[in-house]
Amino acid sequence: MFTKRTNWNTRPNAIAKKVAEIRASGASVLDLTETNPTRCGFTFYRQDLLQSLTQDEALVYDPDPRGLVQTREAIAAYYTRGGHTIDPEHLFVTAGTSEAYGHLFRLLLEPGECILVPTPSYPLLEFLADIHDVRLKPYPLHYDDRWWPDLDALRDAIDDACRAIVAIHPNNPTGSYLDSRELEELGAIAAASDLALIVDEVFFDYPMDDDAKARSVANGEALTFTLNGISKTLGLPQMKLSWMVASGPDELVEAACDRLEVIADTALSVSTPIQLAACDWLSRASHFSAEILERVRSNYACLSTCAGLDALSVEGGWSAILRIPRTCPEEQFVLDLLEQDHILVDPGSFYGFASEGYVVVSLLPEPGVFQDGIRRLAARHQV
Repeated sequence: MFTKRTNWNTRPNAIAKKVAEIRASGASVLDLTETNPTRCGFTFYRQDLLQSLTQDEALVYDPDPRGLVQTREAIAAYYTRGGHTIDPEHLFVTAGTSEAYGHLFRLLLEPGECILVPTPSYPLLEFLADIHDVRLKPYPLHYDDRWWPDLDALRDAIDDACRAIVAIHPNNPTGSYLDSRELEELGAIAAASDLALIVDEVFFDYPMDDDAKARSVANGEALTFTLNGISKTLGLPQMKLSWMVASGPDELVEAACDRLEVIADTALSVSTPIQLAACDWLSRASHFSAEILERVRSNYACLSTCAGLDALSVEGGWSAILRIPRTCPEEQFVLDLLEQDHILVDPGSFYGFASEGYVVVSLLPEPGVFQDGIRRLAARHQV
């Protein structure tokens, strides 16, 4: 009855079962994997945030496949404040980056063709690829004081079935930005092989230092699609509004936008109240992101104060990676930590690390929770 593309193993894994068991016993779990900002005690979640949803214009339905003009102009203004000029006509509003990826898969790939994706990385794309009948082909990120993409391996992986390169900027969970040289080289590789470049910048506004980072919207050599949204940029995942910006050679951009308009017109998925509210929220983007940025920087700094922690360098984003002793498999380490201390971390295998010996923690939990969990983890296991 059901398609092969949905033949996933949906049974809870051993870690999820252990968490459920602990909570069912009445005990609490100190969750160091929490990435939902609505559960992390931020003060910008106030009642006046909802006032932007009550505009009279929200009662009028006048859809635009690319998104309301005023919403696209507000998004373009967000880039202007960062020193980049964006044409609102090259912008498409979507209900989350997953929908944006879906539109691009439909635009760029026939069934069975493939996309080059970095590894390690968040596993969402695996499910999206299954749903859209396309394949993923990994290219590695390596660590040597910082994470960097193996562009030679990327070139070697390109074949006749490849249609696009995905880059996560900064990557989740490695927290690694592409520097300007790497971004330019990715564009050159894509252009030389007639591939599109898809750059996911959802964590872009959360660097660990104040150095300027290169944005993919400035890349003009290859047809490039830059993805972002208010889930991370404003810490508002419940509002479901994202976007993609098309840039690159004019002829390719115009052709892509014409086709994307038809794809987007089949859904018209983003509600009018959210699009109108986003105009106000985006004008106050720094108000939202500043509190989150302060939190992730503070929690990241906490890692350096715990003796024995082996934390890898993080350039940005909401996650940190810790090396663990290879005395047992990662999953067993995580299960033991749950059983003995009721502390939850993610095993590196969840993100596709090439070898054992890593766990991933979120930098978003409230400082007291984060510091307690990290210190207890370091004391017991001498990570």
